[in-house]
Amino acid sequence: MYALIALLGASSVLAVPAPAKRADIKCPIVFDGRVPTAWAADPTQFDTYATNTIFNPDYVKGNDLKWSGILKFPNVTKSRFDTAEHTPLEVTISDQSIFQQQKGFRRAGLQFLKDAADGPGQTGVKTLHFSVKQDPSRPLNLTHEYLNVWHEKADYSADQIQFQTGTLIGKSGADKNKFQILDQNNKQLYSTATDKSQWQNFAIKLDYTKNQVTIYYSAGDAALKSVAGPTSASLSGGGQFQIGILKKPTGTSDVVNGGYQESNLNEGQIYGGIFLEDSANNCVSL
Repeated sequence: MYALIALLGASSVLAVPAPAKRADIKCPIVFDGRVPTAWAADPTQFDTYATNTIFNPDYVKGNDLKWSGILKFPNVTKSRFDTAEHTPLEVTISDQSIFQQQKGFRRAGLQFLKDAADGPGQTGVKTLHFSVKQDPSRPLNLTHEYLNVWHEKADYSADQIQFQTGTLIGKSGADKNKFQILDQNNKQLYSTATDKSQWQNFAIKLDYTKNQVTIYYSAGDAALKSVAGPTSASLSGGGQFQIGILKKPTGTSDVVNGGYQESNLNEGQIYGGIFLEDSANNCVSL
């Protein structure tokens, strides 16, 4: 009886189990960022190379923080490509989310463990999958600009692909209540309204050989559909994927080093179904 009560009390941090797969992955997986359900009970597995076989335990996060203190495991349904063995996770930011000396940003970005500037994620045709869900207890402050998923060049000069929301700096016509997918020149490739209640599923196909981007989208449990592209976009320069939050400041042109960030931050973005697949022969899991 006491064990049952303890289990019920832990439900606020463990994801709701799913009885079966919502969708199959049809293509070879290059990097699998789906998190085993058991890790929710022991998030310290994210903190060291000895135990974290999915993401880089050192980057990109606040200087004195550990991933076990950043990541949460909300009590939500599984996303489309998560199985019963996988749990959604939430990336959060706080006042301590300052990476290196970048005092203008608040950021926490997960990187695939084996991703590298000249690695398998940077050649041929690859598709990045991720699903997002909003946490009403940790809402984003949309008067700021947010990077949520991005591919940063190896020389850190730009992001070839940017999945963003909020008030985008220098784009006065952008709707802060939408997710925007931009290229490295901040050209909009696709946008859709942020859904406050259900999962939103995205897939971004990157054709490194043709420098083209194709975007797929669905909501809830629906199958993904092509919604934009193929569109020409420069994908050169190598780099790494990041999944999480990079919150930019307001009131400055030097967003890396200065500007305004409110205090007592407690913001988060829920993710599920994170993986990179090989899309040779036009293979895309829908």
